[in-house]
Amino acid sequence: MKVVKKVLIVILVLIVALVACYYAFPEKVAGYMMSAARSKAGLTKKEIKIDDHNIVYLEGGKGPTILLLHGYTGNKDNWIMLAPYLTKDYHVVIPDIPGYGESSMIEKDSYDLSNQMPRLHKFVQAIELKKFHIAGNSMGGFLAGTYAVRYPDEIISLGLFDAAGVKSLEKSVVMKMAETEENPLLLKDSNDIKRLMSLFFANPPSLPYPIKKVFIKTSLTNRKFYEKERNEIFPDFYSLEKELPNIKAQTLILWGDKDKVLDVSSVPVFEKGLKNHKTVIIKDCGHLPMMEKPQETATYYIDFIQNIKN
Repeated sequence: MKVVKKVLIVILVLIVALVACYYAFPEKVAGYMMSAARSKAGLTKKEIKIDDHNIVYLEGGKGPTILLLHGYTGNKDNWIMLAPYLTKDYHVVIPDIPGYGESSMIEKDSYDLSNQMPRLHKFVQAIELKKFHIAGNSMGGFLAGTYAVRYPDEIISLGLFDAAGVKSLEKSVVMKMAETEENPLLLKDSNDIKRLMSLFFANPPSLPYPIKKVFIKTSLTNRKFYEKERNEIFPDFYSLEKELPNIKAQTLILWGDKDKVLDVSSVPVFEKGLKNHKTVIIKDCGHLPMMEKPQETATYYIDFIQNIKN
């Protein structure tokens, strides 16, 4: 009985220690959690120098290549829940777009479309991608669509997941909010996360404490920089619309029906401009389908790229 009692005490002490670490060192715990999620998805973190920017990216899997681009204020880990479904049969590359995540943020540099596109193209060349599928969410969809226009010979297919770049037929909740307040997509303070999550998700998930703490710290630290980047990219925000007829690649338009950031009425605008497209509307889903409905999103996306007609 004494041995059992000692073992129970040791186990209890370990549990208390783990709980203490969970709350006392959220950044380290969040780092371990993300590393574990990336490993489970078959992804490895890498980095490469492109001119004056260090670009950090995730890479894994074998087969045809898929390049995934995240949205405004996002990062490469926005795709981490979708990635496990893709790395089984595809080579997946997910960069932190310059100015976001762990990639360089340089105050004196510009992050408008005319600078971001060459950076992305140099990144693609540096890691020796020749022909690939490209997909993006929100701002990342805008960049992916623009990439398909400018470098058509490199693109097998295009995926537009709740993508920016066109003027929706109806204003979204966020667009209406932006008319009366500074920037509804930026965290105002540490108590503002519930409001922000309700804009991105139809059914906001419960975030683990370490992930929440790191998200809040990163968002508030980068707030000024995000504002600078929005001001630089916004003049070109609707520029993709007039370029849509120039997209040669077969395109998947995928949208959450309850998107409050970019209204689902953007879909017919994309459909009207694109020559060759397929549309999927995911029910009860917000602005980030790859996070809110990863399995369903993966099913639609994989089916699309498997049926590409050359």
